[in-house]
Amino acid sequence: MPVIVDAFDVNALVTAAGVIRKGGLVAFPTETVYGLGADASNPIAVAGIFEAKARPKIDPVIVHVSDPAMAAKYGIFPPAALPLMNHFWPGALTLVVPKTTAVPSIVTAGLDTVAIRVPSHPAALAFLRACGCAIAAPSANAFGYASPTTAQHVAESLGNKVDLILDGGPCSIGVESTIVSLSGPIPAVLRAGGVPVEELSSIVGEIRVLIGTEERPVVPGQLRRHYATRTPLEIVDENAEVLNPSEQIGLLCLVEPANRLPYKAIEILSPSGNLREAAANFFGALRRLDALSLDRIIARPLPQQGLGLALMDRLQRAAARE
Repeated sequence: MPVIVDAFDVNALVTAAGVIRKGGLVAFPTETVYGLGADASNPIAVAGIFEAKARPKIDPVIVHVSDPAMAAKYGIFPPAALPLMNHFWPGALTLVVPKTTAVPSIVTAGLDTVAIRVPSHPAALAFLRACGCAIAAPSANAFGYASPTTAQHVAESLGNKVDLILDGGPCSIGVESTIVSLSGPIPAVLRAGGVPVEELSSIVGEIRVLIGTEERPVVPGQLRRHYATRTPLEIVDENAEVLNPSEQIGLLCLVEPANRLPYKAIEILSPSGNLREAAANFFGALRRLDALSLDRIIARPLPQQGLGLALMDRLQRAAARE
């Protein structure tokens, strides 16, 4: 198993920064999910991320920085970025802007744009400052599987493929960052995530929502099948459900179901129906159901508002057939 250390320990951060400088891989906590990080300016180190995750090189990764000044070394930010940066950084918002020559092609999958964010998790910021460089990082798990929201999830998924894991506790938001492209005249949401669309529009006014599927992604999270469990998953409305008595079935739902009897296991995301609580519990619940050797998992549809939009996007990709 990989070495797991306290993300808030100063000596651990010094060790982690040393791993990064030597071209190694460090898993670190953010408020969204755990990231698998490498020096963003080192293409060989970044290639190690793709190898460890078995991630296709057509799928770009996000560059994490400690502040807007560092961000300016890697991206060219138009005036439209300023209100978003001022309001949501540090936080769960990634901005897609033209890249500078400091960004290796492997980070952006050959694209002319780069995805950048400043995380708000205090341990993530301390790690970035200790490294003194930008960190390229997708989620710290095997590619396509449910994202990690604890250090143990990382260890179970990647094992010794990661040199060091910084344990900062459970992620508070629990789903990846919202990605907004600033390449057009109107900001466009390309991935729903930790910042709801409603909050974005309250700051910038008009905003397009272009959450779709791409054969060649322009940002992470656009592949048709992603965030998946190994157990087959279906999204089924309660009124349309047909159960086979011979099957072992797990249920993922927002609130207490009307009938518990048919299910081998049930994961309730938020007894009160709170979507923020549901997001924080989402990937952990999926992983627990997936570990039970069930025949299938049934997920109830979630309200597509606030963080529910991000949760439904992940459920739909997890349910997509190969």
